[in-house]
Amino acid sequence: MYWKSWDCLAILCRRRAIATCLRAAHSAIPRIKSLPRGKPARQKSSPRQETIMPTTPVEQPLAEAEADSDVRTSTAARSASSRHAPRYRDIDQLAAGDACMHDLIERGKRLIDRGIPVLILGETGTGKEYLSRALHDYSARRRASWIAVNCASIPESLAESELFGYCKGAFSGALPGGMKGKVQQADGGTLFLDEIGDMPLALQTRLLRVLSEREVIPLGARHPVPVDVQLICATHQDLKTLIAEGRFREDLYYRVAGGVLRLPALRERSDRRRLVMQMITEELGRPADDSVIEAAALQRLLAYPWPGNLRQMHAVIRYSCAVMNGGRIEVRDLPEELMQFQPATLAEVHPITRTAQIRPFTSRAEGEAGRERSSGDPYRDERTRVIDALNGSRWNISAASRQLGMCRASLYRKLRQLDIPHVRDQAMPAYPAYAVA
Repeated sequence: MYWKSWDCLAILCRRRAIATCLRAAHSAIPRIKSLPRGKPARQKSSPRQETIMPTTPVEQPLAEAEADSDVRTSTAARSASSRHAPRYRDIDQLAAGDACMHDLIERGKRLIDRGIPVLILGETGTGKEYLSRALHDYSARRRASWIAVNCASIPESLAESELFGYCKGAFSGALPGGMKGKVQQADGGTLFLDEIGDMPLALQTRLLRVLSEREVIPLGARHPVPVDVQLICATHQDLKTLIAEGRFREDLYYRVAGGVLRLPALRERSDRRRLVMQMITEELGRPADDSVIEAAALQRLLAYPWPGNLRQMHAVIRYSCAVMNGGRIEVRDLPEELMQFQPATLAEVHPITRTAQIRPFTSRAEGEAGRERSSGDPYRDERTRVIDALNGSRWNISAASRQLGMCRASLYRKLRQLDIPHVRDQAMPAYPAYAVA
């Protein structure tokens, strides 16, 4: 017998469930009809509406699970990116507990709203960009743009168009509508020129005109465009040395160095312990105390010279928090360069009080007379301690200052006060065994 449709089979089976399953299976099979060309297809009208099977119940949970997985992945990615994004702090938070940084911050506050160009000097990793952003957020221009330009990363052939912009048809490959340069983008706000010591000489000439005339001429433009920007520059190089070598314009130096802020190196700051605990707190996402880090590991962190300054310390804290076991940072969790470093004693780690009473500078004759004093004289004891530190570091001023817990400038000042001549001023070998008279 030839069954014309699936409905007949369903009637014979007399089971509504089987009939429904068979109709669903039949509807899932693709129907391919080959019709001769030119003849339209006939559409048969069904006397009763077919029952449509619902979607398999397994498909909906799978789709919801995939959607939840995508949401969790995107949320984790956003949280990870926000955690490792640069954290620009409030200007008062940058000072931490260091008196030198506090004085520098207060001087920067007084300069930023006076329209004076600010030049930030300091070693690499000391936080020059963070200070620039904090000064902008503190200033009256905080609601305007803060545009940062790294002068060392822009190719010399594109530096002029990136900084000053261009008009339509200025050169081959230019955008149809032209482009605003960084100077115009910062109009009304702050322009931060990082590593200005690496700016090409040709670009220095144009920047000097922009600063003096307060207007910029984009490439291909006929008329200048007035701009109003607060300029903040930064560099780790000695600009006066570059001027002597002919690599930096002297007139531009006096334009950008209206107010100079010199950031201290991390090894010269007295708040290293507070910075370490603050970085651990931010990395772990919870308050950190002395129990989260071993005493020996903390001693190494405080005694390390930190050539990369805050940037290196932040990288070390992130690494240590990632590899630590049991929620406690130990010496074995530190990077290789810190594990190989031999720290000084605890007495040398803690800096000497800067307000200690020091004998004023005396002449060499008075110093010779003073050396005849008894061994219990504080003057002689301090002089002996400084000379021992210099001999132990082979008269390396940086190493001796770290051992004594002071900055290089303070050590030079103490050498004058204690009447200790430097070995380079003596007619003797480079590293003699300097004896105390």
